[in-house]
Amino acid sequence: MCVKGLCLLTVLSGLAASGVLQVSGIHIYTSGDVEAVNGTDVRLKCTFQSSTSINPNLVVISWSFRPLKPGREESVFHYQQKPYPPLEGIFRKRVAWAGDVMGRDASIILQQVKFTYNGTYICQVKNPPDVHGTVGEIRLRVVTTASFSELLLLALAIGGGIAAVVIILIIILSCRRCKKKTQRQLEGNEEAPRKERKDPTACHPARAIHLYLSQTSIEIDSSDGMISEASTKDPSSSESEGPSSDDEEDDDSD
Repeated sequence: MCVKGLCLLTVLSGLAASGVLQVSGIHIYTSGDVEAVNGTDVRLKCTFQSSTSINPNLVVISWSFRPLKPGREESVFHYQQKPYPPLEGIFRKRVAWAGDVMGRDASIILQQVKFTYNGTYICQVKNPPDVHGTVGEIRLRVVTTASFSELLLLALAIGGGIAAVVIILIIILSCRRCKKKTQRQLEGNEEAPRKERKDPTACHPARAIHLYLSQTSIEIDSSDGMISEASTKDPSSSESEGPSSDDEEDDDSD
């Protein structure tokens, strides 16, 4: 009897080593611990790896829930060619399909979570012939408010977004100012040659009377040899008066 059992074990080992008999398993990966605020939606992420090619007509995904308090497990979600949300229980109309079978994603979304959702969620995937393997578990904790780390991340995200918007606005305004300044300089350079240069010595004729030099003449009285006062006369006026003085001398001689 022992000899027959040993021979059978040897044959099975040889078949497995030669590749005729292969034992494969499916591996499931989950996010572990998840925290959600009461009344919000939360994604339960579950992915899987299989040594067999994915056939969407054969893949079976099931989610179940084990509460914190002792009690029976409750079905949460089922997928086989299409999603089947629960029709009764605490998860009725509260579960949505968020996975992709061809992308090896079996995630779901719990909508408007409540404190009764605290517990462990179990994700199971079968992809024949991969029907054996590990199962994924997620421990959900529903809280009243977000934790400090989540609030800090939210504040950093909001602050970073506001800072990015302010920086963009500053860059846009600076570019516009530089563009306007350059345009003004170009316009000034174009108008400079057009302006006529004024002679600094030139002025309006009415304001240039002091520039004209009056003709100064010195008259000498021939009779007594005395120098009379200097008079300023226009040459034209002196020429006109010349004949009249000659006429007077002719009259005296007569």
